[in-house]
Amino acid sequence: MNSTPPTPPTIPAPRPRRSVLPHLLSVLVLSAVAAAAWAGWLGWDQERDVQPDGSTTGPYEAWQVIGLVLTLLAAVVLTALRRYYVGAVLGTAIGLAGAAWYDWSDDASGLFAVGVFMITVTTLGATALVCFATDAWRRRNARRTGA
Repeated sequence: MNSTPPTPPTIPAPRPRRSVLPHLLSVLVLSAVAAAAWAGWLGWDQERDVQPDGSTTGPYEAWQVIGLVLTLLAAVVLTALRRYYVGAVLGTAIGLAGAAWYDWSDDASGLFAVGVFMITVTTLGATALVCFATDAWRRRNARRTGA
């Protein structure tokens, strides 16, 4: 017969509470960055170009949209590297949706809402994918360096 007393169950130590404030701030900052990037790259160009055949294009040129995407890509990657994924995804989508709504809301047809919806959904998906790829790269790099 074994006379050792049973060991009491161990209670795990409580996890330290993480503040939600940095995540909310990241949403606000990325919203402001996205809206400012829209204003800087797209907000100033409001005229459509008339082609020789009478059709219109624009108002944005390809280089303006590419500049906006690259600016936001940098902001999202930097935010994701700091593990503020919610801020990167929601903040960018909120900022672009608000800027597009403001910029396009004078459209009399009402179709601007469809465009804003499409931008919002695409931004949510694209920024989530960028966050996923950034996190995978960060984890792989941390394993490789032993950190």
